[in-house]
Amino acid sequence: MSAFEALAFLKSNPVNLVFLDINMPDLTGLDIVPMLGPNTKVIFTTAYAQHALKGFELSAVDYLLKPIELGRFVLACNKAFEALPGSQNIAPYIFVKDGYDWVRVSLSELLYVESEGNYLTFYEANKKTVTRMTIGEALQQLPNTNFKRVHKSYIVALDKIEKIERHQVIVRQIPIPLAGTFRDVFLEGLR
Repeated sequence: MSAFEALAFLKSNPVNLVFLDINMPDLTGLDIVPMLGPNTKVIFTTAYAQHALKGFELSAVDYLLKPIELGRFVLACNKAFEALPGSQNIAPYIFVKDGYDWVRVSLSELLYVESEGNYLTFYEANKKTVTRMTIGEALQQLPNTNFKRVHKSYIVALDKIEKIERHQVIVRQIPIPLAGTFRDVFLEGLR
């Protein structure tokens, strides 16, 4: 399919998300973005890192470099989901790698995340999932409207907090440390 055929299809069949390469015959992906509808989100997929800045200037949701790793692809999809209109009303989920498998973590069931060395444990109401991931990567995947960092090793779900004490928060009767370096930002985010 040529770039012109793809544009004609998208004009008559609106979509929410397009994965778009930069280098294509006829038109570049950078040329196509302004021709898309305002509600169409774009994730660029390309082997050329030098176009990343221009991609983000065009309000791309993400920019994936080929060869695309599955974990990076899932992260980009989660970002795109959060950017879609009305996504705040849907109980979303994320996928995290557990060994060789990808496990779905329901954000409506997620209580907190704990970091131990190079591993994170996602504690849901009825299960826990251990993955090799940094706490920073987890924060990128979790919607910041409901998940906040309270300690260098902990992220909590705001809607699961039962009580906030001076140096800890209580989630389902489990005390989670509240570090002084995160306390002010955490409490400000609650207002």
